[in-house]
Amino acid sequence: QVALVESGGGLVQAGGSLRLSCSASGRTFSNYRLGWFRRAPGKERKFVAAISRGGALTYYADSVKGRFTISRDNDKNTVYLQMNNLKPEDTAVYYCAQYSPSSTIVQLTTTVDYWGQGTQVTVSS
Repeated sequence: QVALVESGGGLVQAGGSLRLSCSASGRTFSNYRLGWFRRAPGKERKFVAAISRGGALTYYADSVKGRFTISRDNDKNTVYLQMNNLKPEDTAVYYCAQYSPSSTIVQLTTTVDYWGQGTQVTVSS
């Protein structure tokens, strides 16, 4: 049984930083690409960032490029999302994602096998 558990969300002022963590269990961690998605109030879940199995390749939504950094520690079975210079429009529930082994398009929710329960990030202006 795969489990993804996020932590690190909270309330922060605009311009501040947060680091989200996601601990995974149930499958060999290093065999799978991982990602972060978010769902803002009243909107669909959208891609934020993804990282390759070994961590050498990263992908970002245009809205977060230069502000967010995704990383992973395969020894700790954990993926991170460092969020800097946060903006009110970053307010959302953030979800950790573990991709299907055959996935090729990281931006699609349909390529995700497993989701975390989500962690709330609120950015005040």
